[in-house]
Amino acid sequence: MQETAIPESIFVEANQTTQATRNWRNVIQDYTELTKPRIIVLLLITTAGAMWIASEGQVDAFLMFITVLGGAIAAASANAINCLYDRDIDAKMERTSWRPLPSGRIQPLHALIFAIALAIISFTLLTVYANLLAACLAMSGIATYVGVYTIWLKRSSTQNIVIGGAAGAIPPLVGWAAVTGELSWAAWVLFAIIFVWTPPHFWALALMIRDEYAKVGVPMLPVVKGAEVTANQILLYTLLIIPVSLLLVYPCNVMGLVYAVSAVGLGGAFIYKATQLLKEPSDRTVARSVFKYSILYLGLLCVAMGVDSLPIAHISGAQAIALLQTTIATINL
Repeated sequence: MQETAIPESIFVEANQTTQATRNWRNVIQDYTELTKPRIIVLLLITTAGAMWIASEGQVDAFLMFITVLGGAIAAASANAINCLYDRDIDAKMERTSWRPLPSGRIQPLHALIFAIALAIISFTLLTVYANLLAACLAMSGIATYVGVYTIWLKRSSTQNIVIGGAAGAIPPLVGWAAVTGELSWAAWVLFAIIFVWTPPHFWALALMIRDEYAKVGVPMLPVVKGAEVTANQILLYTLLIIPVSLLLVYPCNVMGLVYAVSAVGLGGAFIYKATQLLKEPSDRTVARSVFKYSILYLGLLCVAMGVDSLPIAHISGAQAIALLQTTIATINL
């Protein structure tokens, strides 16, 4: 019995189809990497936390989706422009040399068009489905990250991440504005929490890769001032985290006992991590531990905000203080 020969053209066509599919997947993956998605996730957690507080635990699901999506697209635009501007130093650093621009997988013009398109989409989404204030705040985040941090401060000042870190503190403002249409004192406290959290978070990373920053001439604090000074600065900012985070309890009175206990516990652990780093400022393993915990801290703090906002769990700041005073009086008796 003769076997039927399969035409070679079928194999060629199948291989071409597979290659085309693989190429499209690679392109999508490259553009995704250009947006630094892991950084975006952390920003979106703070946006969602702010929305949850502003709505007192009853946020509209569609508004939440649109605001988080719009914020993610705005952050993606900012990150893409950052990658575009920093492609020269990224090519020299082991940690970033694989990125799409320094490796040549994406052309600079294409990256710029992509970033502009993302900014336009974000602004449109937030304006139409949230409000103009939220949209403008998202655009201010892009402008701050690109103009203040990336272009102005990153290559010129050891305070680059302190001042430029304001860009990462804008997402909670976007979330709050999307729900309320305004910015209350509580919204600015959320901004302050992220602003104070950013230096210890990023300086811990800078301690881990300070040799790479030194190689490309970026004046990160560990490169210019050394590991010990950086560890001292990290401890200073972590000491500020607890009092700043408790402003949501008093005087803002938007968070209660669950959040207060969580903020003190999480902040205390952060301070402990920072003191351990101060003992061994040059130990990259300890710096990595601080860096990882900083991410965990912010995530859990936002979870505590969400839980505390639930009607069944919420005890206001004033009620929490009254409860504490009653407990102390009972103990004294």
